Amino acid sequence: MLSAISAVTWRPWVLRARQRAHGLYFQLHRHGIRSREAIGFLSHLLRHIRGPIDLVWDRLGAHTSGATWTFLLAHRRITVHHLPPYCPELNPDEYVWGHIKRHQLANSCPENHWSLRKNLHRAVRRIRSRPQLLASFIHAAALT
Repeated sequence: MLSAISAVTWRPWVLRARQRAHGLYFQLHRHGIRSREAIGFLSHLLRHIRGPIDLVWDRLGAHTSGATWTFLLAHRRITVHHLPPYCPELNPDEYVWGHIKRHQLANSCPENHWSLRKNLHRAVRRIRSRPQLLASFIHAAALT
């Protein structure tokens, strides 16, 4: 089993500057995503993203657990917005992983976890190098 946790970032005020306006952060785990992994990922985001973070999350158990909420209460830079119960079309991450599955890893048959991880890292690097593609995922989700 291999699970991913990811975030698509969008900084509209950066578009005029010569900085990266869109980003893709992700981590892979050899088991399902639990509170510990969610908190680790949030810590990763806090280290790499300056300023406030508006986090749009689905209602995965790890996202709504007591441990995760205790962490969020201690880190006020993060504001959480929950998606409605089942609305993958509002989640930019769903578009990222859909694109990876249909385009980057189409017809791929990795022999083991290591090979799959390597292919996923390569696919994410390709997407990160295409800010217009990341912007299209945000646009498709129609988030404001």
